[in-house]
Amino acid sequence: MKITLSLIKADIGSIGGHTQPSQLMLDTVEKLARKAVTDGLLIDVFVSYTGDDIAILMSHTKSENNADVHQFAWDAFIEGTKVAKSQGLYGAGQDLLVDAPSGNVRGAGPAVAEIEFDHSLESPRPAESFMVFAADKCGPGAYNLPLFLAFADPMYCGGLMLPQMIKGFSFDVIDMDNTEGDSILKLDAPDDYYGITALLRDNERFGIDSIYSRTFEHKAASISAQRLHSIAGTYTGKDDPVALIRNQGIFPAPEEILSAFTKAHYVGGDSRGSHVMPLMPVPLNTAVTGPYCLPLVSAVGFSLNSDGYFSHSFVDFFDNPVWDEVRRLAQIKGLEMRSQGWSGPAMLPYTELEYGGFRDTVEGLLSSFKFQ
Repeated sequence: MKITLSLIKADIGSIGGHTQPSQLMLDTVEKLARKAVTDGLLIDVFVSYTGDDIAILMSHTKSENNADVHQFAWDAFIEGTKVAKSQGLYGAGQDLLVDAPSGNVRGAGPAVAEIEFDHSLESPRPAESFMVFAADKCGPGAYNLPLFLAFADPMYCGGLMLPQMIKGFSFDVIDMDNTEGDSILKLDAPDDYYGITALLRDNERFGIDSIYSRTFEHKAASISAQRLHSIAGTYTGKDDPVALIRNQGIFPAPEEILSAFTKAHYVGGDSRGSHVMPLMPVPLNTAVTGPYCLPLVSAVGFSLNSDGYFSHSFVDFFDNPVWDEVRRLAQIKGLEMRSQGWSGPAMLPYTELEYGGFRDTVEGLLSSFKFQ
């Protein structure tokens, strides 16, 4: 049978500022999710949070972009928003940018990643394992560097030299400046290696939308890549992307996919969505409480049984002492960048400033310039 994994995430309110959702919000979303399983809409579900964003992971047989599945997630976020408002929480419903989604929630605010695949558990996929990435306080291209290195560079993924992967992977790159629809360019690695990097170096405009095996034509990864300020026309929060990554066998192994996250690479986002700071790997269900709210990313691993149910337990990849050193590196890099304050690369360029107030301030000053 064909199984679809759907991952939908949104910031719908948080305690004491942009920190974490309340337990009652999580319980409300979880209760509705379990009802969707009981009602037969979903096979299985997993609810979690990273920073102030609630993520709903779902397995089902409804295919990608299914209106009923997306409507369920939207309704769950609406109910969670009601709880946030009743508790007086900050930013209640901020990622819900329309009154009602038209068919699915893509372009309506929440981050969405989905993969449909044949789940026969036969060669070349006798077992189905996958990873769920969720990021907070960062821009849509946060995964560009680590996922490119994991699927295109044998310095980070030795598996690329094996027969099942040596033909490489195809990257669907999306131009996020195009708000009329999904503008996609398919490029192959290693053939188009330099062309891919020429695009992905710009995390604010170009992002990886999906990745495919060139040998087996299986979809390996799906990444949410959209800019909320392009949708809303003003700052409502940072884009905070999610990613679904199938692993092992014909795809890179978890340790190969995670390898490049040891860089704590710089991404756009952070406070008011307008700075440049390192991406810190954190355990699942981590609140944003650090100085200048470093961008965060969590990574969780699941297996899928023959009926499409998630494994009874999951692996929290970043909840391991080995990542403490990377977290220290991220903090050191963050402190160094913040020592530069508002100057130069410490903040995003004017064209990418997410917080509208910054642009308003500059526009007000520009009108006062005079030729001498």
